[in-house]
Amino acid sequence: MPPEPHSRDDSLMERFDEEKLRRFSARDAIVSTLLIALLLLVFSGGSVRQAGEEMDPGTYRDIVMAVGEPAGWVADQLPFSELGHEATGWLSPDTKLVGASFEEGTASATGGGAGGGPSPVTPEWFDAAALGEAPPKRKLETLLVTGDSLSTPLDIELGQRLAPDGVEVVRDPHLATGISRDDLVDWGQLSATQVEQDHPDAVVIFIGANEGLPMPGPGGEEVSCCGPEWAAVWANRARQLMQNYRQGVAAKVYWLTVPTARDPDRAPITDAVNAAVHAAAAPIASSVRVLDMGAIFTPEDRFRNAIDVDGRETIVREPDGIHLNDAGSAIAADAVEAALAEDFIK
Repeated sequence: MPPEPHSRDDSLMERFDEEKLRRFSARDAIVSTLLIALLLLVFSGGSVRQAGEEMDPGTYRDIVMAVGEPAGWVADQLPFSELGHEATGWLSPDTKLVGASFEEGTASATGGGAGGGPSPVTPEWFDAAALGEAPPKRKLETLLVTGDSLSTPLDIELGQRLAPDGVEVVRDPHLATGISRDDLVDWGQLSATQVEQDHPDAVVIFIGANEGLPMPGPGGEEVSCCGPEWAAVWANRARQLMQNYRQGVAAKVYWLTVPTARDPDRAPITDAVNAAVHAAAAPIASSVRVLDMGAIFTPEDRFRNAIDVDGRETIVREPDGIHLNDAGSAIAADAVEAALAEDFIK
């Protein structure tokens, strides 16, 4: 009987022996691995070092840096890394970029936004305390407490608390006035006058009970409450007050936002005023602190006549649903005192 034909099993390595194709030994494999490792270190030693530098301190980082530092040094001395990048650059070609570079954008921004660049962000935008710095504190000698009817009895409360520390508290409320109305008083002129008379080290302002009136816009046309155009006009007026009160960088300003009122029809006015306060203060945050009364008295933008105070429900609003009563003013004074303590010594 003739022998059965031999069936070659392609899964067997023996076929490479039969065809005399398997010519590499284990030693060859080790040499090849070492050669590849050497080439990687020469071409990408800097990447190993960088990866180690980005790792958290520990044993693994020490091991990677033990290899990466000498490998990175070798890569720095040789041109292979740059050649490798150029040779493989076609694998991920650079995207064609448009628009101004950071350098060009910064240049135009410095010129006030000319050429389409954004308005510049300056160091004044940043509260040093928010960056972890501890600026030197000075003694608080004169505190001005002002605003519309919201500012009282807060002014009385602060006067009683700070007078024993030798602080002169100037109480100057102007009832029934507002930033969006100048029939009784122009707050732009009033703020400048207050500063010239009293030269306060700090100013607490609580205003917003009488807002919502139309104001002239940039082109002279009347702008009605309470959209972005109206809020922008109000914010620019508020910033004028802030600039006057901070006296360059000589004084600190503490601006209290308006808590939600009982009447829902007032909500758009309150929202616009509070948003405008934050916008106005942003570029001068180094000397203007915005104290959020809504977070204390009306969280989630819901009116509350009473809040929890030391485990007891305490009425904090006047019957009109707008103003703070004595208890509410005492709580607002706590927030003001805490803010003052960050900037001044007693």
